[in-house]
Amino acid sequence: MFPEICSIGPFTVYSYGAALVAAFAIAVNLAMRQAKQEGIAPELIFNFSFLVFICGIIGARIFYILMNLNLFLADPLEMIMLQHGGLAWFGGFIAGSASGLIYLKVKKLNIFKILDLLVPFLALAQSIGRIGCLLNGCCYGRHSQFGIYFPVHDAVLIPTQAYSSLLLLVIFVILRFLQAKPHSQGAVFFAYLFLYGIKRFAIEFFRDDSSRIFYGLTNFQILSLAVFFIGLVGLFLTAKKKS
Repeated sequence: MFPEICSIGPFTVYSYGAALVAAFAIAVNLAMRQAKQEGIAPELIFNFSFLVFICGIIGARIFYILMNLNLFLADPLEMIMLQHGGLAWFGGFIAGSASGLIYLKVKKLNIFKILDLLVPFLALAQSIGRIGCLLNGCCYGRHSQFGIYFPVHDAVLIPTQAYSSLLLLVIFVILRFLQAKPHSQGAVFFAYLFLYGIKRFAIEFFRDDSSRIFYGLTNFQILSLAVFFIGLVGLFLTAKKKS
């Protein structure tokens, strides 16, 4: 709706990029405060988060390009135009997780303890990031007379970005509640996977930027089911361990 916030000389401030920066700054700041309360060095959390953020964006972009390969083959320069939007959570999750696990292994930190600390703020960062999607007009929904007019599409569309942002904020609150309660290590992380899988699977029914490939389901819905079941199994195992 407002892809560009303002221009300063030859530089343009894009809403999508601004939302990503704000999401990182707010989430990491809160995570560092939480780390300090739990006796973990805040600088370790910042370094971990920065590495995961950069690798996550790269992975998310590559995954998005692969999912829309024909579009980018027709205009290869668009591959580096990140300000136009186009990040896939699943690609970011894979790349970010891989880089983060390597970092935790090198630093000999407890993996699930750190993940439980960080993952609520990841949901918050995603919630803020979706506001950037709304302003940019990407990750759009289907045509609906009850939607919002998007000038970039010249159409009234379901504001799936706003719904996704709100649901992620709810997930953040739930995870913070679980985080504050006694729990087995890994429980908060697996709860995130469980809840995010449900959220993304449901939202995809209202989005209109992914092709239906299997019984009316999008590729992201299939991946969401995998994430959901991983979270479910993880919650079962952590609950069993706790008992």
